[in-house]
Amino acid sequence: MFGFDDKLQILADAAKYDVSCSSSGSKRKNSGGIGDSSTSGICHTYTEDGRCVSLLKILMTNYCIYDCSFCVSRRSNDVQRAAFSVKEVVELTMNFYRRNYIEGLFLSSGIFKSADYTMERLMLVVKKLRTEERFNGYIHLKAIPGASESLLKEAGLYVDRMSVNLEIPTEEGLKLVAPEKDHQSVREPLAIIKNEILNLRQDRKKDKKTPLFVPAGQSTQLVIGATPESDLQIMQTANTFYKDYNLKRVYYSGYIPINATDSNLPQIGTSPPLVRENRLYQTDWLLRFYGFSLHEILNSTHQHLDLEIDPKLAWALRNPQFFPIDINSATYEWIIRIPGIGRQSANKIVQSRKYGKLKEYQLRKIGIAYNRAKYFMVCQDTLIAGGFHYPENIRKSILETNPRAQVTASNTQLTLF
Repeated sequence: MFGFDDKLQILADAAKYDVSCSSSGSKRKNSGGIGDSSTSGICHTYTEDGRCVSLLKILMTNYCIYDCSFCVSRRSNDVQRAAFSVKEVVELTMNFYRRNYIEGLFLSSGIFKSADYTMERLMLVVKKLRTEERFNGYIHLKAIPGASESLLKEAGLYVDRMSVNLEIPTEEGLKLVAPEKDHQSVREPLAIIKNEILNLRQDRKKDKKTPLFVPAGQSTQLVIGATPESDLQIMQTANTFYKDYNLKRVYYSGYIPINATDSNLPQIGTSPPLVRENRLYQTDWLLRFYGFSLHEILNSTHQHLDLEIDPKLAWALRNPQFFPIDINSATYEWIIRIPGIGRQSANKIVQSRKYGKLKEYQLRKIGIAYNRAKYFMVCQDTLIAGGFHYPENIRKSILETNPRAQVTASNTQLTLF
């Protein structure tokens, strides 16, 4: 038998492979209970507005009836197994909160006995935290594929965000490494959660006392590099799920080699494909916030992202016909397509030019990455640098003089200008 500390170490370590852990968008307010999801604190994850939030991230159990090749908790894996009771998770969460270790909970689980058996215990944890402990901190709950609609709907009343992990981007890839699973078992709970969010949102327009249901929305996770999908296939799946299920986020998790005996899995050493993971996040950002369509970035001709440069710069170099862009007359939608200019800087440019045409020194003060942007724009007192019609020269110059255009395995933070 394991002691409590041993169980905590085992189940916290097993939970680290799930990256779909974000506390953005919660609207839950403290109404006199304990905890507040809007409080800033120790950094484990980031809110939508950039604040750091600490979460207790654990599995209820790492026992699992499935044998997914890429998963550390698969039933055939020779690892130490442990399980928390409902009471233990509730007490652990409250004790950690009272010690100011955490501000919220991320709770997932291996599937033990059955989907409903597991989901019922997860639901009981969040229900007890909200109704008995009056805990108002952030809660992200992993829904269990195959669980009954009634359990999903009840759990959704007590959590801020729910997620159901798709894991492998295509059905063919999933069957290769997890033949017991299918995408439909993930689509069903996502559809239930989406419909309930929309239904209760309509009810709240008529009755403000209608309870909140998953107010921070739902998300999913894709494992990258475990199966041979192209970047185009990965982003096609993400794009479809954003549209079909109103997802708040799709998370991209670089495959971590944990099963050296399965010939269906790539043997890539000990490091996950972090650069590729970062490029996918950047592409995701361009699709959601920069007005790009998927076929502009990835298509049958360009099925993989360039690992040396970010996808916005890669698109610009492939499309010289759109440049240079006049910074003093272009619309916001075109200004944000200039490499080196982000959304905040584009807004500042649009607002500033009301008072006169902008010059180079003013653009530098605004904070754009001028040494990159200069190849793709003109302003009041500058002309485009020579050689614009030779994209390879521009690419070489940017890589040599602009290290931020590159991403290495040791520096994978999302940066988009």
